[in-house]
Amino acid sequence: MRFGIRTFVACGLLLAAVAARAETYPSKPITIVVPFGAGSGTDGITRIIAPPLSVALKQTVVIENKPGANGAIAATQVARAAPDGYTLLMSTNSPHSAAPGLNKIINYDPVKDFAPVSRVGSFTFMVAAHRDVPVTSVKELIAYAKANPGKLSYASGNTSGIVAGETLKHATGIDVLHVPYKSVPQGLNDVLAGRVSLILTDLMPGLPHVRAGTLRALAVTRLKRSALVPDVPSLHEAGVTNFDMDSWAGLFAPAGTPPEIVARLNAEVRRILGDPEAKARIANLGFEAFGSSPDELGEFVKAQLVKWTTMIREAGIEAE
Repeated sequence: MRFGIRTFVACGLLLAAVAARAETYPSKPITIVVPFGAGSGTDGITRIIAPPLSVALKQTVVIENKPGANGAIAATQVARAAPDGYTLLMSTNSPHSAAPGLNKIINYDPVKDFAPVSRVGSFTFMVAAHRDVPVTSVKELIAYAKANPGKLSYASGNTSGIVAGETLKHATGIDVLHVPYKSVPQGLNDVLAGRVSLILTDLMPGLPHVRAGTLRALAVTRLKRSALVPDVPSLHEAGVTNFDMDSWAGLFAPAGTPPEIVARLNAEVRRILGDPEAKARIANLGFEAFGSSPDELGEFVKAQLVKWTTMIREAGIEAE
């Protein structure tokens, strides 16, 4: 009987400790690490989510930009952080889906080293050209590139740009020089200056320049047109059959983060993403916002890892 009483008391103390931990979290500022530079799409959505999250949690939420190595630098930092809910990663398909196939060495496991919190939504990517490039459609782009092999170049600032660009080259047989950057805004600056011909970019950094007429949108990298830019055809519609590549974002904590902290973060992030005002602000960046359960994000990550690994292999991209 004494053993039963001790066991009961121990269980009660454990439950009390868990409840106390959930009630006291957070008790200091929280850092969200972003794997791309300021001005990128991922940075933009994080800066919309952070203020209401700070209000909800009654703590400062700090954004730390950590670009480089296809997002692997940021992912490694968070994977090695204390699993206490104070260091989070606003990840995308770059560190979680593509970097394992694009980088010869990564110092984290995209599945085992993270506790999924919530999907945040999906990006629409587009192929865009400098206004002086003499093409107004994907058909014209392909014809011009074939008539002028090696003359055109394209910028990428993340793995979506790399994989989309190389897949497009492979599918159409065109010779276009790839110019990689650590983040999209850097590549965009060189395209706008005329030093690079094209860019594969998410809508947030590119769309203002399309609207200003300094950049020409040729297509979105998906099967169907995007409601965010309904006048821009899809690559599939433009003749690059079955081209379908959307990028995604999701919030992660280090593996081993207590489930009650993950649940608290999930509830607050989903509430923010469901707010019409926040949703509209995020949509203006060319991003479709929606949440998920931690388990749904975990299963999604596993499926996306297989999908992106296959795309990288089929495009003939070698790890660097």
